[in-house]
Amino acid sequence: MNAAIATTVFAVFMVATVALGLLAVRGRGGQGGLAEWSVGGRSLGAVFIWVLMAGEGYTSFSYLGAAGWGYNYGAPVLYVVAYMSCGYAVGYVVGPMLWAYARDHQLVGITDMISHRYGKPWLGAAVAVLATVFLLPYIQLQITGMGVVVSTISYGTISLNWAYFLAFAITTGFVVVSGLRGSAWVSVLKDVLVIGTLAFLAIYVPLHYFDGYGPFLDRLVEQKRDWLTLPGHGESGLGMAWFASTTVLNAFTVVIFPTTVAGYLGARDADALRRNAILLPAYNILLFVPMLLGMAALFVVPGLAGADSNLALFKLVVDSLPAWAVGVIGVAAALSSIVPMAVFMLVIGTMWGRSVLSHVPRLHSQERQKNASQAVVVIAGTLALIMTYAAPNTLVRLSLISYEGMAQLLPMLLLGLVWRRLTTAAALSGLAVGVAIVCALVFTENDPVWGINAGLVALAANIAVALMVTWAGPKDRDVRPNREVLAKEPLVDEPAGA
Repeated sequence: MNAAIATTVFAVFMVATVALGLLAVRGRGGQGGLAEWSVGGRSLGAVFIWVLMAGEGYTSFSYLGAAGWGYNYGAPVLYVVAYMSCGYAVGYVVGPMLWAYARDHQLVGITDMISHRYGKPWLGAAVAVLATVFLLPYIQLQITGMGVVVSTISYGTISLNWAYFLAFAITTGFVVVSGLRGSAWVSVLKDVLVIGTLAFLAIYVPLHYFDGYGPFLDRLVEQKRDWLTLPGHGESGLGMAWFASTTVLNAFTVVIFPTTVAGYLGARDADALRRNAILLPAYNILLFVPMLLGMAALFVVPGLAGADSNLALFKLVVDSLPAWAVGVIGVAAALSSIVPMAVFMLVIGTMWGRSVLSHVPRLHSQERQKNASQAVVVIAGTLALIMTYAAPNTLVRLSLISYEGMAQLLPMLLLGLVWRRLTTAAALSGLAVGVAIVCALVFTENDPVWGINAGLVALAANIAVALMVTWAGPKDRDVRPNREVLAKEPLVDEPAGA
């Protein structure tokens, strides 16, 4: 009976999710081509941008990974709150700058920007391939996360394999049809459920299991003191230097992450991005809930090891809450997988449709590029699903370098947009060195290195090489004026049609 109730609740909300995605583009037809599908026609207001960008911060990690890190290590998991909050501060400047550059030159993503900045379409295509390698693991991780959630809330009735397929089918179904606008609409439903369920659990779990926060925190301080300080519990190596270096690296990386940039470019005006940069850090308060609940699970369900520790939060609620409540919490967690997965799939499709497949003679028009991008979405999702079944450890291992690998695009994109002297050869040389160092350090299990995030070490080498090649190497002969090459932050609110 419990399985039937929870599964019914889940099914009703999934139907509502697909319906929202379809309603988002009702009456819009095929207008706008690729720009309408990939960046919402650059017409999303402050509220939709807020929920969309907040949605990218609340993935399956919020319900599974954050609780699992809290259970295994404790304090080091706070790096998520630190880097996201700092990233919004960086985004206050970078977001409007990228928005204005893309609007002025009719660009739809970071690979498009790189192609335009350096005047070399092949460079955008190469970066699209590299970025896809770094982004595919995120799709796989969201498929896996949603699969675990669905299987758990159904009390094992729905197998993991079927749950993985549901994650793929639902997300692909609405993102192919509705694009970024549909993701923004679904984010509204997701955010209502996330705020409601996490607020409820923040009150329910301490009262139900510990008679309040006072007894819970007293017990935590007395019995699990290691979990409350860096480097946390065990030999994690996640000390102060790692915490600071990871916060700095991720704060800058998140603002050029393709999914974040998709949110930027969907805005109606630059002022919406500035307002969101001010308001979004408050949303991070909710991340403390799964972190604390993960540590609460230490006393309620001790002994979880390996991947089972990621279920720490759900272990607290499945056996103590009525089935309908378990279903609602499961829906919130599932939508926290679907929304970011949809945006990941969309940006991969956009990168390939605009920067790779656009070089095919018959795909020059916006409408054909949109159709090609939608086909790539299905292919990327299918590939991630197949890898989830056939070789899950392959993409999971690649995910270790995803964020640190994407960080190596920082000089090529941000430095290139504000400093004209950075040459193509310099940007490529730095990127190659940075990615090589990241792969070498991570795959030889030397991350962190000397207590510092390996990605920051690689980025420092990346920048050094780029500067040296710029000063000592061949000069680019780009005759375009600065306004065609460089980006600027709009100082006043400028409407998209300006």
